[in-house]
Amino acid sequence: MALSTTRKKKTARKHPVPQTPMEALLNEHLESLLVKQYSEKTVETRRTQLMFFVNWLRERGIEEPVDVTRPMLERYQRYMFHYRMKNGEPLSFRTQHGRLVPLRVWFRWMTRQNYILHNPASELELPRRGHHLPKHVLNLEEIEQVLLQPDISDPIGLRDRAMLETMYSTGIRRMEVVGLKLFDLDLDGGTVQIRQGKGRKDRIVPIGERAAAWVLKYLNEARPQLVSEPDDCTVFLTNAGEEISLHHISVLVRDYVNKAQIGKTGSSHLLRHTMATLMLEGGADIRFIQVMLGHASLAATELYTHVSIRKLKQVHTATHPGANLEKKKPSPQPESDNAARAELLAELDVEAQAEEDEEKP
Repeated sequence: MALSTTRKKKTARKHPVPQTPMEALLNEHLESLLVKQYSEKTVETRRTQLMFFVNWLRERGIEEPVDVTRPMLERYQRYMFHYRMKNGEPLSFRTQHGRLVPLRVWFRWMTRQNYILHNPASELELPRRGHHLPKHVLNLEEIEQVLLQPDISDPIGLRDRAMLETMYSTGIRRMEVVGLKLFDLDLDGGTVQIRQGKGRKDRIVPIGERAAAWVLKYLNEARPQLVSEPDDCTVFLTNAGEEISLHHISVLVRDYVNKAQIGKTGSSHLLRHTMATLMLEGGADIRFIQVMLGHASLAATELYTHVSIRKLKQVHTATHPGANLEKKKPSPQPESDNAARAELLAELDVEAQAEEDEEKP
């Protein structure tokens, strides 16, 4: 199969010219977020969430922010509660919550910038998101079955195996997989540098021997067939030598999970859930897992100042069933960890739902 040697240039996403004062202020607000070092991805997500409201207002003839009242915001909230998607399902409370929070931030910004004298969203009550365990988490046999699905005789299949192994071993997010560069990998030392992860925070995470071996095999045998000049050192490439999109990673993982025929579904976040769950079952302290996941909790922040990557790697090697080239069975989880485990997995479920919401039209 011939591979393309030309790399497509990335172009900045263009947005239509604002048609109303609300749209103009939305653009100004989003620009202020970029100035504050919010990532472009976060800002685009905010735009999508807030445009639902702007379009809802336009349908009712409201174009000026001064015309928006608290009763009107409460009507919008009821509208989302009763809204049904094309499949007949209602919006989840997390989706509703995710569209209202940016709305409150936006109106607070407009108040502080003196575009409006009173903030109608200041006392808007948000729906409770609730917490529940993820729908599906893979056990050791199931994740191993998923990992066997790529055709490693093909460059793309070998790339996919290395990518699946990396995500399962490290628990990193799909956006962090996309951003990996060659100089972020220390395969001999068994670590990966995550630069500008969620919240624009850097961290170093362990990668197991087995995942490192697959990545090395990909780098030696497949990547040279995929790369095109100029090489920007992106680790995982498409067959055109380009950076993989977030959506493509989600689809890719979902397809391999379905192909494994294990009776469960899920996409990229399923591997993150599985890593955390199996390490917990292997006896890892939940605080070490929080550090690996990049959760910005106080406990994790305090721990990171005292824990060296060497210690984190020791915990990973001892508790992750896929960390070593030789397979091992996890040790039973102490009963006292059950509550902490439920809380951690609930946090992961919120992340997974956020990713799903981003992909909805």
